[in-house]
Amino acid sequence: MIKNYRELLEQLKNGQIDKIEVDPKSFMDFQAAFMDFESRKRVVGVASRDGNVVYHFESH
Repeated sequence: MIKNYRELLEQLKNGQIDKIEVDPKSFMDFQAAFMDFESRKRVVGVASRDGNVVYHFESH
């Protein structure tokens, strides 16, 4: 299943969702959308040992 990361990033920014979980297989798809995202400096990711990353939006 391919996720629309651009849409998910907008939802994250708007507070419609509280996180985006990205697995290693999907990282390059996420990265492409992330680099084009205007507010990317406010998106913070925390990686786990298994390579998954959970991103959230800092509103301050």
